[in-house]
Amino acid sequence: MEMRTDHNQYDPYRTFSRADWAKLRDDTPMTLTPDEVSRMRSMHDRLDMTEVEQIYLPLSRLLSDYVTAAQRLFVLQRRFLGIRDRKMPYIIGVAGSVAVGKSTTARVLQALLARWSPRPRVDLVTTDGFLYPNAVLEREGLMQKKGFPESYDLRAVLQFLSEVKAGREHVRAPVYSHLTYDIVPDQWIEVHQPDILIVEGLNVLQTGRLPADGKAVPFVSDFFDFSVYIDADEAVLQDWYVQRFLTLRGTAFADPRSYFHRYATLSDKDAVNKALSIWNTTNVVNLRENILPTRPRATLILKKSGDHVVETVSLRRL
Repeated sequence: MEMRTDHNQYDPYRTFSRADWAKLRDDTPMTLTPDEVSRMRSMHDRLDMTEVEQIYLPLSRLLSDYVTAAQRLFVLQRRFLGIRDRKMPYIIGVAGSVAVGKSTTARVLQALLARWSPRPRVDLVTTDGFLYPNAVLEREGLMQKKGFPESYDLRAVLQFLSEVKAGREHVRAPVYSHLTYDIVPDQWIEVHQPDILIVEGLNVLQTGRLPADGKAVPFVSDFFDFSVYIDADEAVLQDWYVQRFLTLRGTAFADPRSYFHRYATLSDKDAVNKALSIWNTTNVVNLRENILPTRPRATLILKKSGDHVVETVSLRRL
């Protein structure tokens, strides 16, 4: 079942073909309808019932076992320490490049996990809300690096996750508008002691330079119990980004309120050139320098082919 390579004995992952991974669904029931699956699909992403059955239902089954094991471990630790802390939420991180389909994966996982028995509370938060407002990015000269690690309010992200993990009753996350390309003032997403929290974002597996004095430095991923990296070849990601840009030109960009409204009337040729310019100056640089290097830190890697379907699944060995 496991795909073998010459370096397999040194590989921290077990890699499965699509067909072999699909067999691990076992008797996990399908709890989503075709209409629901269609609504979860992001622009240009390919998500259908077959993809859910062959990729996401086995992953749902695996996560069910992982969450159960974590709950048992929590009970053992609580018994050992003689304390009565509230059970902490299980946090799942979803990472990957722009245009790779992180949002689709996060929504599917949320829907599937929320339908386990006895219906756990599953919340979803994206790190887009923790980007600094455009006014701050402009002042600091970071607008061209929006999406890079330095463009996020890391202190706010860590505070949010710390409060969620501690079981605080009401924890707020800022709201981001992809239409205005900015934080929405005075709007918040409230998280109410979820059983499971999914955190989706470009750089959620990012670490950083460690201090020479050995002091503890928290990273976002320190709060994760499980993490998923959505992967695809760079050329494929570029093509997906350009195709998405062309589609947005006639949809979201056409709205006068859109930050990118100036691109709505571009010709096909000019739109492709503009998309490639943005990709080459920002997105691919972020991918190479910050996102792709975090791939080996994920618990599980979903590798997509050019037609958007997952072709291999790599699970970190225990």
